[in-house]
Amino acid sequence: MKKSLISIAILGALSNVAMAQSNVTLYGIVDAGIVAERGGINGNVTKLGSGTASASRIGFKGTEDLGGGLNAIFKLEAGVKTDDGALDNSTNRLFNREAYVGLSSKTAGTLTLGRQYTPYYEVLRDVADPFAMGMAGTAKNLFPVGSTSAVANVTTGTRNDNAVVYKTPSYYGFSGSVSYSLGEQAGDSGAQRQIGASGLYTNGDLNVGIAYNTHNNDTATNPNLRNGHNTLVGVNYNFKVVKAYVAYGNNKGLNSSNVAVPNAYSNLPYGNSENTVNALIGLTAPVGDAGTVMASYTRKNDKDPLNRDANQFAVGYSYALSKRTSTYVAFAKINNKNGAAYTVGNNTEAGTGDKAFNLGVKHAF
Repeated sequence: MKKSLISIAILGALSNVAMAQSNVTLYGIVDAGIVAERGGINGNVTKLGSGTASASRIGFKGTEDLGGGLNAIFKLEAGVKTDDGALDNSTNRLFNREAYVGLSSKTAGTLTLGRQYTPYYEVLRDVADPFAMGMAGTAKNLFPVGSTSAVANVTTGTRNDNAVVYKTPSYYGFSGSVSYSLGEQAGDSGAQRQIGASGLYTNGDLNVGIAYNTHNNDTATNPNLRNGHNTLVGVNYNFKVVKAYVAYGNNKGLNSSNVAVPNAYSNLPYGNSENTVNALIGLTAPVGDAGTVMASYTRKNDKDPLNRDANQFAVGYSYALSKRTSTYVAFAKINNKNGAAYTVGNNTEAGTGDKAFNLGVKHAF
């Protein structure tokens, strides 16, 4: 009898421990495609690319129920290269994509700390771009992904290091987020900091997003640099036979609209513009039960004296072989004017020329 009671007590204790453990999920994307790029200074490039439609990655995420509707959450996500098996990592970071921990409540919202996406980037990806930032038609070929920093050649517009992010719950279709990234520069708490915010509205087939991002460019050796500012408005509406997209962006200040590959067409130095406007119109349309057509026209209007404008035309098609596996094909062409140097890239690469063709396969797990 005593042994039975002891056994029951031990089982009960183990059950309580198990309930307190985090629910951890292993997930990822494996994406590879043939990429043909044309028009660059170094000639034609044909290669096997990784993460052409969606960046290849492996990650861990988890939650723990703390009671009272509060959960602890975490995420660690590393980029990988499908073409050669290496880490997709140029900055010596293991979890270079995301790394954060925080608390989440259905009624109070979510607070997270660590390396995370900017609110600006999330609106551009999730609301404004019919290509969802992937393939040759990605909007980030011409739309800047938030203000960027030249410090250590690290682009901080897509994600922020040292970020504190708060996201509200959804109230009658409205939600929002605020991000503050500490610059962590000795002697100047404002240098290199980045601040972003976004507001979203969803009502049936309508999605609207507005975002703002600002980056302090000051450094220890140059404390008087101008800030970079980016504003974005994106709208999409599903008409069933076609889903329409419209976006507008305004970019002002230092590093607000940097060219990804300054020497793509010339060995001469290329100075970035500091006053540009972006516009996009696009669509996605279902084809049968598993196919989707994507198309967009994107314009960069340079308001600096050199007037280096650019236009991009893009078309793509994806076919879902299953819920987790799809194939895709895409083509995009950029028309650069007055010495502009924009390139056709994809989700993970900046590209080498003014046109590119993609053909690939993607699997999510």
